[in-house]
Amino acid sequence: QVQLVESGGGLVQAGGSLRLSCEASGRTFSSYAMGWFRQAPGKERESVAAINWSGSRTYYPDSVKGRFTISRDNAKNTVYLQMNSLKPEDTAVYYCAAKFTRTLLVVPIYEYDYWGQGTQVTVSS
Repeated sequence: QVQLVESGGGLVQAGGSLRLSCEASGRTFSSYAMGWFRQAPGKERESVAAINWSGSRTYYPDSVKGRFTISRDNAKNTVYLQMNSLKPEDTAVYYCAAKFTRTLLVVPIYEYDYWGQGTQVTVSS
């Protein structure tokens, strides 16, 4: 069992930055690929970043590429999402998720094994 706890959300003006953190419980964090997702009101949950177990590979959709950076520290059981040049359309609840795999980077949303409770990010114009 893995528990994920996100933190770092808040209110920021357009053009600003936020850094989200997701701390995982358990001793097998390095066996999990991690993903960050977001869900805005009335919209489906969407991927914004993914990172493989070692941190050597990352994925970003075009909507955030060049603005968001995912990283991880396996010694601290933590994955991060650095968000720069934030836009009002980035407003959403952000979730981290864990997938038990040492081979895959991107997997369908329904294949993630564990989810955090989410943290609100609000970008004002």
